[in-house]
Amino acid sequence: MLRNITSLIAGSLFGAGLLISGMTDTTKVQGWLDIFGDWDPTLAFVLGGAILPMMLAWAVAARRARSLLGSDLPGKPKAEIDRNLMIGSLMFGAGWGLVGLCPGPAMASISWGGVGGAVFLVSMFAGMYVAPAFRLRFNAMAQALG
Repeated sequence: MLRNITSLIAGSLFGAGLLISGMTDTTKVQGWLDIFGDWDPTLAFVLGGAILPMMLAWAVAARRARSLLGSDLPGKPKAEIDRNLMIGSLMFGAGWGLVGLCPGPAMASISWGGVGGAVFLVSMFAGMYVAPAFRLRFNAMAQALG
């Protein structure tokens, strides 16, 4: 039960942060990405404000084996940049740039995001469903090509 309450508080805080920062406003996000047009630099403060607390959280987590709620902490992710990371990053960035949403803000804006937000979420979940099959196929093709 404590885990569910903690998850509710953390998710609510995250969603409120997205809403207050403007990350759920697709025009603001697209303005941040439009560096050669009408660029809106205000989201740089949001990104900076996210990096600083995460640096502290990583420093604390590096000295702990278990979370405050008692579960094991995951290990560090691998540092290698491979084909799957590159393809996933490009797809994520393209979707973010074209639509102005990424998964967190899309979930936060679903209640008022209109049809566009709902289409984005349905497309995102469809992509998550088919991605493993595509990854297996791409890996097999890469191995065949040597």
